Amino acid sequence: MPFLAALLILGLVFLLAKNIQHEGFSYFATISFIGLTNGSVYALVALGYTLVYGILELINFAHGDVFMLGGMISGTMIVSQNAFGLTVGASTASLVPALLGSLAVAMLACGLINVSIEFVAYRPLPRAPRLAPLITAIGMSFILQDVAIGFFDVNYKAIPNVLPRGNVFSIHGITYTWEKFIVVLVTFPVLFALMWLVLRTKQGKAMRATAQDRDAAAMMGINVNRTISFTFMIAGALAGAAGLLYALYFGQVRYDTGFQLGLIAFTAAVLGGIGNIPGAMLGGFLLGLTETFAVGFISSTYKDIVAFVVLVVVLLIRPQGLLGARVPQKV
Repeated sequence: MPFLAALLILGLVFLLAKNIQHEGFSYFATISFIGLTNGSVYALVALGYTLVYGILELINFAHGDVFMLGGMISGTMIVSQNAFGLTVGASTASLVPALLGSLAVAMLACGLINVSIEFVAYRPLPRAPRLAPLITAIGMSFILQDVAIGFFDVNYKAIPNVLPRGNVFSIHGITYTWEKFIVVLVTFPVLFALMWLVLRTKQGKAMRATAQDRDAAAMMGINVNRTISFTFMIAGALAGAAGLLYALYFGQVRYDTGFQLGLIAFTAAVLGGIGNIPGAMLGGFLLGLTETFAVGFISSTYKDIVAFVVLVVVLLIRPQGLLGARVPQKV
């Protein structure tokens, strides 16, 4: 099977090289920037999945719906006359405070929602069979979708194109526009801040210790429940940031958007290595690029097919994901 997977990878690389030769490097570079932008959103959501899995070994299927609520909340704030009231062509002086304010509110709101989910749905099941938290997570996903329908209706919520659309640069046919650059500009500081938090702070050490062995961490004086809640807070904040960026970049959000994009982001986390923070980042960017190449060089009809073929091929070669470590299975 690994040999077959390697042949498939070589085939995909050959197909990509052939299309680059046919379409030209400028076209390849332009769609690569689109893939980088899409991958930024995927990476933020994938990090939420991987943080929770790393500390609880739980797939929080409600995470995508927390992301959706972040997009709904921030999108409403951006255009509401009672908040920022931005319109198409808004000036930089009004755009920057609106972005930062909406980002802060979305991250805080989604963080609190995620902590509430952990407290109500997951904390009462510490010794339950592993299937019970999984079913609970699916149930919470449907509950959040119903909440979104109740507050925001079943139709798409349209967000005006408030981000500037001009070119950051245009060199030899390679263009990069401001709405894409702003998404990346917000994403990378958030990713670096997360890495600093996990690797350099006392709370980050508590998170890593709890992820490694909860019982041992408790014996060393770490408040395990508080650390788990803090992890859910951070994961929710990342979902809130991704929700804002998605709403502004794609221009619409609906109650089921979280399920669709959450599945893609979960795939990205598995691709990079579930439970591994750099792996979630890498998986998000790779999946964004893969989907964009599929749309740009083949057809949008095969976007999901190509992405999941790449996932299957990678898992055939490395079942633990690109950066995941092999661990013994718990029984």
